[in-house]
Amino acid sequence: MSVVGHREYAAGGPTVRRMQLGARLRRLREAKGISREDAGWTIRASESKISRMELGRVGFKERDVDDLLTLYGVTDHLERDELITLARETNQPGWWHPYGDLLPTWFQYYLDLESAASLIRTYEIQFVPGLLQTEEYARAVIDIGFSESGVREVDRRVELRMARKRVLDRADAPRVWAVIDEAVLCRPIGGARVLRGQIEALAEASEQPGVRLQVVRFRSGGHAAAGGAFSILRFPEQELPDVVYLEHLTSALYLDKREEVDRYAAAVGRLFIEADPPDRTREVLHRALRDL
Repeated sequence: MSVVGHREYAAGGPTVRRMQLGARLRRLREAKGISREDAGWTIRASESKISRMELGRVGFKERDVDDLLTLYGVTDHLERDELITLARETNQPGWWHPYGDLLPTWFQYYLDLESAASLIRTYEIQFVPGLLQTEEYARAVIDIGFSESGVREVDRRVELRMARKRVLDRADAPRVWAVIDEAVLCRPIGGARVLRGQIEALAEASEQPGVRLQVVRFRSGGHAAAGGAFSILRFPEQELPDVVYLEHLTSALYLDKREEVDRYAAAVGRLFIEADPPDRTREVLHRALRDL
């Protein structure tokens, strides 16, 4: 049984708190016409440190935030208390903390973003998206990448992946719009029985109001996302930009520049058109079951 509490998962994570606080501080600084250099001088830090703080890439000290708010002329006690509380929350452990020894920093960052997203658009070419995997299928996928690990480590990694799925049980669950390549339905990860159970679970998931699932058929030939799998995450806070997530074997790439995000948004938009429409997904899945 996972040791991760549902309430902890719903609370989000420190990464998004840092992004929120950084964006708020940047707006306050710019509204006063204060340079990053002058802001850094106030908290005994460099201009680059202020830049990293405003991008949410470093932690925050409450004292530093308090000094910056004074510099930026924030006198409203409620606003100051709100931002100081946010600074405190940036240093709290994420919901995934019990599994921290298994996770590289770059993936901890993703888990925080995923738990805070309001919309997740994803394209997969080899595996079922993690949020839609069954426990047996997830174990088979994990065994591929961690075949040298002990049974206990594999068990904990499976626990973690199942804990991630709790985000879909929340009242404010993110909407998931997933496109998978038809090859995912043919590749017997874990064997035919495991794949069958996974496809049946996908058919059930496709009926959920917050999940939209489409399949890019082989007959489509080349398509807009031929470069590989990716996800685009959108957040309810308007000050936070969409983030594109590209996972590699030993690292990941996060893109949030407008022009880069727009390229991927256009690609996924074309995928939604090129894939079979959502109302045909169950038919495609049932056909894949018959072919197993």
